[in-house]
Amino acid sequence: MLKLIRLEWKKNNIGKYIRGAVIMAVLLGLFIFALAFFGIADDPDGMLDAAPGMEVISAPIELFTSMAFLVYTSVMLSSFIVNAYQNRTMNLMFSYPIRRQKILASQMIAVWSFNFAALVFTKLLICLCVFMGAKVMPSSFIIDVHPGSVSFYVQLILTSAVIVSMSFIALFAGLVMKSSKAAVVTSFLLIFLTQANVGDFTLRENVVFPAVLTAVSLAFAALSICGAEKKDLV
Repeated sequence: MLKLIRLEWKKNNIGKYIRGAVIMAVLLGLFIFALAFFGIADDPDGMLDAAPGMEVISAPIELFTSMAFLVYTSVMLSSFIVNAYQNRTMNLMFSYPIRRQKILASQMIAVWSFNFAALVFTKLLICLCVFMGAKVMPSSFIIDVHPGSVSFYVQLILTSAVIVSMSFIALFAGLVMKSSKAAVVTSFLLIFLTQANVGDFTLRENVVFPAVLTAVSLAFAALSICGAEKKDLV
């Protein structure tokens, strides 16, 4: 499986995705740093203009990193898998003496592991920058990130895993509709579902929702793989 994963990274030129992830991490870091310390989020009276529950700095960090990497993961899955079906390059992959499910699983794991690591690194980098910046500059947000706490890292890992796993739902939509665009559009719909506020109501603070969403995401991942042996190439 590890050889297949490395083959997928090499075949799809993982270097360009690494560069894209680094650029995205830097841009997100600069934006959130400016949001926290340069008054971008303040109203004309100098008070923080934020929805209920968004007064803490972890909220915009989670929101913007989740949005960026959910879409980025969905784009990568589309490139690795959906486009391979559309371009019929999957014919060559399926001609190998390896089960189709194993090939698809390796592609999905290759994308998932890369984006999970990239998202963890990005969030950690941003949190450290904000935490250090708060020591010398006043912040518009309440600084609730504590890199010295074990719970901080546990939450960082768990939330990152949930967000990246959600992309499997977008992948399934792309495979069903035979369109990479459908996968990307689905990722935006998932962002609205999981991150948006309706008045004071939001699913972000629901402790049960991440577990349910992860289970649903893994179910869609299994559905994307299970019928591969009998499925005709599109």
